[in-house]
Amino acid sequence: MSKHRLERLKTAGFILKPETPSIKGVYQDIKQKFRDRDIEVLLADKSADMISDNSGINFEQMCQKSDILVSLGGDGTLLSLVRRSYKWHKPILGINAGNLGFLADIVIDEVDSFLDKLLRGEYRIDERMMMEGYIQRGDKKESFYAFNDVVITRPTISKMVNIEAYIDDELFNIYRGDGLILSTPTGSTAYNLAAGGPVVYPLTDAFIMTPICAHSLTQRPLLMPADFEIGISSPKDTVVAMIDGQDSYEMHRGDILRLRGAKVGAKLLHRVERNYFEVLRDKLQWGEEV
Repeated sequence: MSKHRLERLKTAGFILKPETPSIKGVYQDIKQKFRDRDIEVLLADKSADMISDNSGINFEQMCQKSDILVSLGGDGTLLSLVRRSYKWHKPILGINAGNLGFLADIVIDEVDSFLDKLLRGEYRIDERMMMEGYIQRGDKKESFYAFNDVVITRPTISKMVNIEAYIDDELFNIYRGDGLILSTPTGSTAYNLAAGGPVVYPLTDAFIMTPICAHSLTQRPLLMPADFEIGISSPKDTVVAMIDGQDSYEMHRGDILRLRGAKVGAKLLHRVERNYFEVLRDKLQWGEEV
């Protein structure tokens, strides 16, 4: 059983998959299931505007007032909620309105039974590693959090980049190629996996550094403890730092990105019986005949 428990469950704050107004009916059905169990439902203003619902509330107010936060959509919707709500450290439930997700694992038909179990205390809260970082530009800092990965890549397809990587301010490697992925264990099944990096159990605290189409065959993925600080710069090239595939920052000569494991992880609500290895088998079709 998880060491984290809900202190109370009276209010749930929802965000919906963006640019999907057709999700309105599903949301209303789920909202009623929460209300039937005396759980007040708050809806973030942008989601409310999308489905023409006049009950929307400011996102920050929603996070402050809610006991749990709920993402209705796919893994991308949940990723965005985790990062945007991080400073409130609220448990997050992912309800999957699409295909099987690594993160949003409660499907629509399971909401009734899961809510009953939740109210009986039959649930798990997994704390997963987050990364916190900033880009130093002279005297200015641009700070961010990442749940899946930070990808350093070239701004144009025709150009190879040179990326200097530092560990605790000591030069560790120079990556030449299409870029570099700095991933959490949660993000190990995303771009990292496609680039040839390892799958890492999501409750591990570690960085995964995976080169993208490295110019040298000697470059290989590296797994390292999360208590190191990683520094990234590109003294010769302009590069782009992409955060969880959603926010991007241009880095120019002289800029440096610094990254470390956040002190507090993201808290995800799951079924007690959820088995990560079963999810892997289903998602990656492991063990099936070819």
